[in-house]
Amino acid sequence: MASFVDRVVLHASGGNGGNGCASIRREKFKPLAGPDGGNGGSGGSVILRVDGQVTTLLDFHHLPHRHASSGTQGAGDHREGHNGEDLVLAVPDGTVVKDPEGNIIADLVGLGAEYVVAEGGHGGLGNAALASKRRKAPGFALLGEPGFEADIVLELKTIADVALVGYPSAGKSSLIAAISAARPKIADYPFTTLVPNLGVVQAGGSRYTVADVPGLIAGASEGKGLGLEFLRHIERCAVLVHVIDCATLEPGRDPLSDLEIIEAELAAYAPDLNFNSDGLRIPLTERPRLIVLNKIDVPEARELAELVRPDLEARGVKVFEVSAASHEGLKKLTYELAEYVERARKFAPKPGAARTIIRPKAVDDAGFTVQRKESGGVPFYEIRGTKPERWVRQTDFSIDEAVGYLADRLGTLGVERELFKAGAVAGDEVRIGPEHNSVIFDWEPTLITGAELLGGPRGTDARISESLRPTREEKRRDYTVRMDAKAEARAELWTEREAGVWIDPEVDSK
Repeated sequence: MASFVDRVVLHASGGNGGNGCASIRREKFKPLAGPDGGNGGSGGSVILRVDGQVTTLLDFHHLPHRHASSGTQGAGDHREGHNGEDLVLAVPDGTVVKDPEGNIIADLVGLGAEYVVAEGGHGGLGNAALASKRRKAPGFALLGEPGFEADIVLELKTIADVALVGYPSAGKSSLIAAISAARPKIADYPFTTLVPNLGVVQAGGSRYTVADVPGLIAGASEGKGLGLEFLRHIERCAVLVHVIDCATLEPGRDPLSDLEIIEAELAAYAPDLNFNSDGLRIPLTERPRLIVLNKIDVPEARELAELVRPDLEARGVKVFEVSAASHEGLKKLTYELAEYVERARKFAPKPGAARTIIRPKAVDDAGFTVQRKESGGVPFYEIRGTKPERWVRQTDFSIDEAVGYLADRLGTLGVERELFKAGAVAGDEVRIGPEHNSVIFDWEPTLITGAELLGGPRGTDARISESLRPTREEKRRDYTVRMDAKAEARAELWTEREAGVWIDPEVDSK
């Protein structure tokens, strides 16, 4: 069973927003007292946060799917839904966040560093929030927005000052156990170390950390042995220490050839040095390094170390003869490493104070794009933008009034104007949203004059629209008009009768 995991794929999804409520307040003698539907609660977000008590990504290896809680639905009497709680995931210091293509999104260094992986969806507005002078009693509410989903890759890059590299069984684990309180697994066979080990070294007034990674062999860059999988843990190290086994019995091996092979494998490693928050963009082969000739407690190893030391020093590198078993030469080595570390810390770029950068959008930036595309030889117009896509997700298309409200919002945003500029005509296919999940409809431009203006404004409800009673003055005026019309009709009849146009038998017989 794995106890150390330094690379996982995390499937995170934010919580869904709660739906808004469409409700009408009812009072005595006033059954339709106005809208009182509350807004839905927003969904929680999935957040990564650096925690000093976490040293591995093992939890995400066992539970790779994480989902934040959703918001609840609004209710009548202006009661808003509860917001979903954020899901905070603890990660080790030095975790790098990448997308599935390998592009770096965030580098989490320092306790408390955070990154929002998947944001929660916005809650839908209730009909009380949608009411306006033109739309006094909306009969609909907005739906909650689904939470965002993201698939990311988490890689752990151990933060240490010194890195121990070398062949398997060179004595790296024994060395880190001798100079620190770390207790890694030690055995007399190759590849004993399967996971990186960290140790803290105190040398006088200096305190630094040392990392021990699994051993390298020739061809590691091609996948032999454990490959270069664990070299990500030394990318942030300021000093490299080559630990060379002077007591090996393998044929064809000697300190000089071992050093050249390890240097070649380090040169073949291409880390993500273009995105290091600590400013270490120097290739591994160009960083300060020391050479440690280990196991000099063995007589033959001591003789070999004395023999090859001049050749190694001729390369401009300091050489130390030590024994992890007898602790010979370790004190001098730890103090020398402390000087290297202090020098690296002195010249390391200091992190600047965090500044809030405000980038206002251009005045003519509508916040969306309209592009003409083709699918199977059939042209269509694709609309992409944060606002249009969110509005579409929050619209209940089973309610005509809600669809009309969406059309009003899109028209106010300028979508129809941009469609005209792109060459769209009535009947063209329009898609709002990404290709795999878009809303498709045939575009019918909104007319600015015509018979539709004779009806009420879009979004009104004739069932609960306010009816205006005639005033007393209007009644008096209407009565006067009717009386005048009757008088004129009687006068016209008498005029026609006197002219002989028609005869009233009862009157004429008298």
